[in-house]
Amino acid sequence: MEKIRGFEVAKGFEELKPNLPKRSTQFAAGYDFECVEEVVIKPNEIKLVPTGIKAYMQRDEYLGLYLRSSIPLKKGLMKGNSVGIVDSDYYSNPSNDGHIMFQVINVSNQPVVIEKGERIGQGIFQKFFLTDDDIAGGERTSGFGSTGK
Repeated sequence: MEKIRGFEVAKGFEELKPNLPKRSTQFAAGYDFECVEEVVIKPNEIKLVPTGIKAYMQRDEYLGLYLRSSIPLKKGLMKGNSVGIVDSDYYSNPSNDGHIMFQVINVSNQPVVIEKGERIGQGIFQKFFLTDDDIAGGERTSGFGSTGK
């Protein structure tokens, strides 16, 4: 069977046995991501929350990463980069194997603990379109935050 889109455990996280993202209800748009190990985020600290997961998809798709709607109210965490964009060529990149992490900032005045297995965010697969004069020809050679360097 041809792989179209889905999730796998990223290399180096097999022993932590992360759960693959899944939708909670039949009409949910997002796949719930869990934190793969306990993380403590200090007040005003920006941190990457590891999931141990990578995603594969079609070339004209991306995975949008969003915090769960309850996280800001219950935990005092905000998405550090508003919406995370996981490009299709991030999958299995040589730097980090496409490991998906959620960038968050603690806007509370207390340290925040995210437990292993706690649902932190959602991923939504989306299509994108190219302009008539698009000429992008570069190739990804690294992982998180590497394009444009």
